[in-house]
Amino acid sequence: MPHASRTATPECPDRDRAAADRLIARAQRTIPVDITALAESLGLAVWESPFLPPAISGKLFRDPRHGGASGYSILVNSRESYTRKRFTVAHEVAHFLLHRKRLGEGVAEDAWYRSDFAVSEEREANRFAADLLIPPAQLARWTRSGVTDPDELARHFEVSSRAMRIQLGQFRRDQEE
Repeated sequence: MPHASRTATPECPDRDRAAADRLIARAQRTIPVDITALAESLGLAVWESPFLPPAISGKLFRDPRHGGASGYSILVNSRESYTRKRFTVAHEVAHFLLHRKRLGEGVAEDAWYRSDFAVSEEREANRFAADLLIPPAQLARWTRSGVTDPDELARHFEVSSRAMRIQLGQFRRDQEE
């Protein structure tokens, strides 16, 4: 289960959140996590486009015409690397689950980041996204089996080496507590 789900105050009803947590737990049984399938199971449509500005990796927005069952879509910059696109989808899923009431018509990563409440929401979404793609329980299994090289782990989890190094650091800090 993502770390953020234990510490965040989600803005969706408890039964919706419980259903989301079950979908997340199911998706995290296999590595790499199929983040697009998870987003779709949460009612989000996922699209790629080369027309997003270079500074925008993705955005979550209300999309009554083409959105998923929730009425929202995630648009990802198709010019980004595969691992960046995966993280962007996970990041936008986090915003959907944790900050939906604050979305309005939607927000691009860059616009959200520059808003007055951005720092805590962005950190929370980044943390949640990392835990979605690199579940601590799965990371523990891999490291116990002897795989400890961050680059090798990043390849298995299909995330960037940087994301894996950050997650490994957090994982080790959590183990010390």
